[in-house]
Amino acid sequence: MFTAEEIAKVTGGVLVGEDVSVTSISTDTRAIEESALFIAIKGENFDGNDFIGKAFEKGAAAALSDAEKGSLNVEKPVVYVENSRTAQLKLARYYRDKFGVKLCGVTGSVGKTSTKDMIYAVLSSEFNTLKTEGNFNNDIGLPKTLFRLDDSYKAAVIEMGMSDLGEISALSRTAHPNCVVITNIGWCHIENLKSRENILKAKLEILDGTDENAPLIINGDDDMLKTVNVDRKMIRYGFSDKNDVFADNIVHENGGEKFTLHYNNKEYPASVPVIGEHHILNALAAFCVGIEFNITPERIIPAFMNYQASGMRQKIEKCGEYTFILDCYNASPTSMESSLSVLGTMSGRKIAVLGDMLELGEMSKQLHAGLAECVMKNADMAFLYGKEMKALRDELFKHEFPVFHSEKKSELTELLNHNLKSGDNVLFKGSRGMKMEEIAARTE
Repeated sequence: MFTAEEIAKVTGGVLVGEDVSVTSISTDTRAIEESALFIAIKGENFDGNDFIGKAFEKGAAAALSDAEKGSLNVEKPVVYVENSRTAQLKLARYYRDKFGVKLCGVTGSVGKTSTKDMIYAVLSSEFNTLKTEGNFNNDIGLPKTLFRLDDSYKAAVIEMGMSDLGEISALSRTAHPNCVVITNIGWCHIENLKSRENILKAKLEILDGTDENAPLIINGDDDMLKTVNVDRKMIRYGFSDKNDVFADNIVHENGGEKFTLHYNNKEYPASVPVIGEHHILNALAAFCVGIEFNITPERIIPAFMNYQASGMRQKIEKCGEYTFILDCYNASPTSMESSLSVLGTMSGRKIAVLGDMLELGEMSKQLHAGLAECVMKNADMAFLYGKEMKALRDELFKHEFPVFHSEKKSELTELLNHNLKSGDNVLFKGSRGMKMEEIAARTE
């Protein structure tokens, strides 16, 4: 994979010790392999430099460290660098460029994971495809994904997340995408970035690691993305016929969506195996990527049905007498509205169990209260958990909508159990920190 001297050269580090070869990369001593390079990463609650000795005991061949040069009392070779996280990104870019893989980068405020999974379904119909697993979309997780590349992969779809300016730029420069997708510009991380204009600026950093001929694929219906005009090929998708690729004739059917896809003055019947019009947008984005990667429409469209959601994202399950929609991975105003719209398509009584949307800063009260209309349109009753949800509770009270609220999870669970009836459809949705799946697990 690498030699220690090669690592030092790529990262701008200094090798202390003999030159050795490493065959894998690890930042976790619990999962380290023989002959690995152990990269000592500093986190909020730990310092990887403290575990270098343990990594060597477990068979690591070398380490990469941002400790003071020569300060480690170890016998095996160490590459000393200024910053281990930055060095890992440099090494991942160097490794990525060893392969002629076609790589798509995906970002956006909402839906980037489900869009990534839909793109994976399409690309996998033609290529052995690598994709971001779980939430490995930051400066530690993204390199781990790239280090999984080998000669068997011909395509990759890599998710890029951020909480502030500059972060996606670093990820894009590491992944070196051949095309990029931006799903939308919402309210996530407004606490740090202060405005949607800054969120747009941060998302557009995904272009920083691309070549000038790499196309930008965007949701042309998004009010912020509509304003984007860059000096490169742009492909727009959405429900408006002003887009390059668009969908209409939408029908909710058999737990999925049927629609007509329009491209290049031709119409194609298409389906996705999940409920929610936002999944159609994901499919349109995946179609655009497939076309750019030279897959035919006739091959792309059947592949939509191979889509599988990751983690706790909008999973619809039959749980005894009830139908649960488990969407507990994260939450923002946009994703709340998407999940509520899915609840609204279901037959039978509709119950919304919603937890706080976090990291909204001074906009929090306004954005929570702003969900009221969508809740009233798509649900028959609401159960709200968390202090931020007080604003939505108060707004629903004004309209005499049936609503229960508590800042205690056990109390809200008890209220929910007392009010549920056979045949109810129940949506569980909230930010990751609210752990709404714990309420679902205790629902009887």
